[in-house]
Parts: sequence; C-alpha cells; structure tokens
Amino acid sequence: MASREFLKILSSARLGDVLAQQKLAQAYLTGAFKTPIQPSNALIWLEKSYFSIANQKPEGQSSEGESVLNVLSQIANIPLADTFGSPAFSFGWDTFWRLAEGNGDVQSQQAAKWQLANLLINPLNQEIQSSLVDWIKTRKETTSLEKMSHLDLIGLQKIVKQYLQELAGSDSAFASNAKELLIKLQPKNEALTSLWGVWLEDGNEDALTQAAELGLTIAKLTLGLRLAQLDSNESAAEGKPNASLKKAAHWLELAAKDGDRDAWYALGKIYRRPQFSGYNATESDRCFDRAADLGHPQAQLRKGANLWRKREKSDEKVRGLQASYWVWQAHQQGIPEAKELLGKILGSCPDPKSNEWLELAQFAEQAINHHAEHKLDEDWLLLCHRIVIANQFNFTKAELLLCEVGQLQHEHCVVVDIRWELPKILPRLIQIETIQQRRALLAAGKAFVGSELDIKGNLRQRRYRFDRVTSWLANTFSKNLSEVQPA
Repeated sequence: MASREFLKILSSARLGDVLAQQKLAQAYLTGAFKTPIQPSNALIWLEKSYFSIANQKPEGQSSEGESVLNVLSQIANIPLADTFGSPAFSFGWDTFWRLAEGNGDVQSQQAAKWQLANLLINPLNQEIQSSLVDWIKTRKETTSLEKMSHLDLIGLQKIVKQYLQELAGSDSAFASNAKELLIKLQPKNEALTSLWGVWLEDGNEDALTQAAELGLTIAKLTLGLRLAQLDSNESAAEGKPNASLKKAAHWLELAAKDGDRDAWYALGKIYRRPQFSGYNATESDRCFDRAADLGHPQAQLRKGANLWRKREKSDEKVRGLQASYWVWQAHQQGIPEAKELLGKILGSCPDPKSNEWLELAQFAEQAINHHAEHKLDEDWLLLCHRIVIANQFNFTKAELLLCEVGQLQHEHCVVVDIRWELPKILPRLIQIETIQQRRALLAAGKAFVGSELDIKGNLRQRRYRFDRVTSWLANTFSKNLSEVQPA
C-alpha cells in the first residue's frame, strides 16, 4: 500500500507541480516511500517535468536554465535499457544523445554515454538491440537529431564504442564499468573459447598459457595467480624461484592493463614479497591504490587503514576523512574487519531519541512544517534546521551554532569543524547511518542554498539569537509535545 507522503507527491505531480514530478521520478528510481523501482515511470514523469519547464522558458532564451539542467541530470541516471517499450522511451532516446553530445554538465554527459553504450553494445541487451533495428528505422523520419538521423544500428554502435573507450580512459565514475564491458567485447574466436574450455575441464596448463597469449584477460589473471601461487597457500611461494614471480608479474600486468582489479591487487602483493627481485614498496602501494579505485574491497580496506596510520603526517584539512571513506567503501562490500576500524575513525549516533536536543528538535520540526502559518523569519527557520541536525548527530551547543551547514555532508559522514571560531576544538567525523539523518541534511541543504541570512557573529552573539528562538519554540509548541512525531 502506498504511503501518504507518496500519494501526496503523486497528487501534486498530476496537478503539474514540476518539483513533485521530479520527486516522484526519484522515488521510482530509488524505491523511496516503499515505491517499486520502475525506471520507465521515472522517465515518464521527468519527461512531463522537462516539457513543463521548457514551455515556461522566455522567448529568445537559447541557453538551458538551471531547472532544465537539473532535470537532465536526473534523466542521465536512468537505466535507458530498462525503459525500452515505455511511452517515454523516444524522449529518453533523444535526450540521452543530446546529453552525450555535450548538452549538459560533464557528469551528465558521461552518464549518458555509458547508458547508450550499455543499451547498444552490451551482450546482455541483445534482445533489445534486435528490436531496436526496426524502431530506429521508424525514427529516421521523425528524429530531430540530424547527426543520428542517417545512421542504422551498426553506425550508432560504432559511435557508442568510441564513447566506451573514452570512458574507460577517463577518471569518471563509469570508467570501471566501461573497462569491464570492453573486456566482454574482446574478440573470442572459436580457438580461444576452446582453449579456455579445455583448461576449465581438464586443467591443461598449456591450454591456459595459449589462451593468455591470445589475449583472454581471465586467462592472463589465472596464469599470473598460479605462477605466484596466490591461489593457494602463500607460504608455498617462499621456495619458488624469482623467475616464477617475474613471469607472474608479467601476466598480471597484462591483465591489469585490461582493467582487472584482482590483477592489480595481486601485483601489489607480489611487489611486497622480499624474495621478488623487483621488490618495491612504493609500486606495491600504487597497485593496491589502483585496485581500490576499481572497487576491490580488500584493497579499499588496506588503503583506508594505511591512510589512517599516516593521518598525523597527512596534509588534509580534516585528518582521517580520506581514510574513513575507503574503510566505509570496504564496509559497504561486507568486509568484517572494516566495521571495527570504521568505529575507531567515525563517531556513531543512530538513535536521536537519546540525544539532549530531542525535545527542542521536535519543536523545531513543527516550526519548519508550519513556518508560513507562524510567519517565521528566514534566519529563525535556518536555526530550526540547525537544531534538527544537531539532534540527529548529537552536536554540542557550540557545534550547533558554529558549524558550516553547507559543508557538513560528505558521502558517508558529516564533518563538524568549528576551528574558525574555536581553534582548540578538533573536528569530528560522524557516520551517516539512518534515512532520517540523510533527510535532515537534505532539507537543511536546500534551505541554506543561496541564503545569506544565517546567524552571524561570534559564539556569544549566536547564543543570544539561539536563546530567543528556543524560548519562542518552547512557549509555542510545548502544549502539543504529545502530538509530535519522533525526531
């Protein structure tokens, strides 16, 4: 059964509220409000929002406004292949090509290139690609994209293959996915397939070597691991001659160049072995870092632990922030050791009911929800948001008043740094653990964007303003405390 909040957003979206339409699309993409994930529905509502905004654009204005760019950035994150057959697919098809050709920010452009490549050349989408042949023919006469209007599926596949190679060589978030897809698209003739099959069935090492020589990435990796004996007891490699480790490093380097994260991690181990003639701790760390960048969980934990050990020598503004990010990434992938280390780096306060600001935060939430009714000044409204966040993350009073709200949130934690006013107070890192915490940060972020009316002055002056606001909150809402929902 749909939640009341979802139904409220749905009602507003149907009435033409563009922000509600975008929220509804986001719910269909993320599953918020217990909504079934349906990319097709998300695209339909973003199409409505896009045209509503575009139709309101003043005549003669050729550049895209901020609202349109915001919609385009949401569209770029939709899995295009999952929307084939949807009434809005035609709109999505045109929009993704425009984004890929540069009609949007860099991140949206990269996302569009990846989605088009995934749709048109990923072997997993062969059925859709077969259906696209006829669909593209019908689109040639109606499409507004002149560059694409004369191309068939093969021509479009050549274009997105170039996109894929660009992404694989970039530092974008899609580089790893692009490299993996390029690996899947490597030529696999009958001889190569046969050799790999012989190795899997009979354990024939000659077949494995030939498959590696013919360029099969998984064969290069497997051969390198066997030569280094990393797929068995590591102590067994102690007695192996250096020549085996050299050969292992050779094959693993070839696999690593193909973008294989396991190969990078294995190379890091080899360069750390004392019996390896090419022993190089710096090169080992570089290989581990590359594996971490490609998503290897053990490498991410190792990189995070290394950064944490060296935090005192680090020149980062907030010590431990980078370390916490990599350990958090490893924790997200289920590495047990990461949880313990993460607890040492990040603070934790998942239960706002036990925090000292609970009652005041409940009053503040009521004030935020009914600010028009109470005719709250904007600076008072912003202070209410501060109180809500302070309760979610158990801030001290000084942190509540002095923190830079726009700089609090990072992907995995909040950074509370008030040294600009109190130099002796060290920054705190607090893990974001609940949906309520993320919602509070999101709401505050929207309220603070572009605002210049946040509380000013030093700590004493801010305390005076805080006392006035909290006194008003208590006097106004204390009678309705029993009706307030938990913060």
